[in-house]
Amino acid sequence: MSQVSPRLTLLTASGVCSLIVLDTNIVAVTLPSIARDLGANFADIEWVVSAYMLAFAALLLPAGSIADRFGRRRTLLCGLTLFILASLGCGAAPDSLFLDIARAIKGVGAALLLTSALASIGHTFHDETERAKAWAFWGACMGVAMTAAPTVGGLITQYLGWRWIFYLNLPVGLALMAMVRHAVPESRDSQAARLDPWGSLAFSGALLCLIWGLIEANRIGWNNPLTYARLLGGAALLGLFVWVEQLQKRPMVDLQLFRHPRFIGALLGMFAYAGCAQVMMTLLPFYLQNGLGFSAVASGLGMLPFALAMLICPRIGIRLASRFAPATMMAGGLTLVGCGNLLSAWAVGSGTYLPFALAITVTGAGAGLLNGDTQKNIMACVPRERSGMASGMSTTMRFSAIMLSIGVFGALLASHTQQLLHASLAAQAAPWLDQARAIASRVVAGDMPAAMAGLPESARQVVQPLARAAFIGGFGTVLWVAGLLALSGALAVGSLMRHPLPVTRSYSLAHE
Repeated sequence: MSQVSPRLTLLTASGVCSLIVLDTNIVAVTLPSIARDLGANFADIEWVVSAYMLAFAALLLPAGSIADRFGRRRTLLCGLTLFILASLGCGAAPDSLFLDIARAIKGVGAALLLTSALASIGHTFHDETERAKAWAFWGACMGVAMTAAPTVGGLITQYLGWRWIFYLNLPVGLALMAMVRHAVPESRDSQAARLDPWGSLAFSGALLCLIWGLIEANRIGWNNPLTYARLLGGAALLGLFVWVEQLQKRPMVDLQLFRHPRFIGALLGMFAYAGCAQVMMTLLPFYLQNGLGFSAVASGLGMLPFALAMLICPRIGIRLASRFAPATMMAGGLTLVGCGNLLSAWAVGSGTYLPFALAITVTGAGAGLLNGDTQKNIMACVPRERSGMASGMSTTMRFSAIMLSIGVFGALLASHTQQLLHASLAAQAAPWLDQARAIASRVVAGDMPAAMAGLPESARQVVQPLARAAFIGGFGTVLWVAGLLALSGALAVGSLMRHPLPVTRSYSLAHE
């Protein structure tokens, strides 16, 4: 292949990542429409997001090894093929189970795409200054994709139907395949690790058990022995994964990295950012549609303050990074996220949009400062020849955090909404008390008509405002928890990130 411009390689790799981010976030505003069309409850809707995230997060680490071993360009082309075919399956899904399976297959393709794209960027740019500019451009592309996603998703859902958000991946994916063939030179790690099937299985099983336990607990109850078994099984498999990796000569995850507080702090910063800020791209449209009664288009436009702040602030972050240490930048970003979520929790109680818009702007500003910075700080701790592993670890942390946060916050939202509705019905509509769980599940999913379907007209006039008020109360609790977690993360990350970088960047080869 003839010499290719590094800028064209960067543009293509960033375009691939933007497709994944756009696709990940565009689904959020369509979830209530999917619930109504397919007759899904809240647990079903959580799986639409989580099936994709689970396959994505579970396969990011082995996908990084695949990209290193078999070539980043080849992996990009395979990932795009799988992503396009799975998108067509999502669009044609006749029920929620089929949609979940297609979303999981799509997550496999996305894992192959993201790790190979990030590894291509890391391999192409060697100079520290050029690499910093490359990651800043990548972060800006992610911000544009996140900014566009809610509005584009709302417009497509309202005027074409939710299935078209998946069908449109076909022309975009084919265009990116042509660009990859032309603009991404083949690269690989000549000393790449052999694939680690046992480690991959243990990690995938751990994530599956944890998210299965969290989501299904809303259906079967938190005191059910199956819930305990799934959560404990996830913890045990995570321990098994660590043990398996310790036995490898050149592991999928180099555990020596965890001897360095700076690396732990960078990973924790990624986890807190994704779990307290990026997850809001999925959760906030539920409040706009279910709490404020916005349409799909209006909820997409309603997310613009968050998305625009996330787009603008990386540019401000580049200037601030020359004046402040990475620890200060990371802690400052997480503090803004925490304060934004706490302000959002207060704004939800007001029942109007303007205070909410101002609050999510603060959250978006913190997310914008963190978006590119988190990736850069993780990659800085790892040798360039293992960029595939580093990108795999980084993105695994990001999407594992989003998936687990959806499970945790979804469980909190569902349970607290049900508790509040149960208390309200007991006081004002006792005859319908036994339907509190079913009503709450449909209301949280965004399907108020289905929630009210089993009630006579006279009861609906009483129960519907109670159900909406219960949802708003439950959502406020989720935001309080997210805010406090982000502030706790800011303290921990600020402390850990003040340690120096590893003395040598070749330790992972030396210890072999």
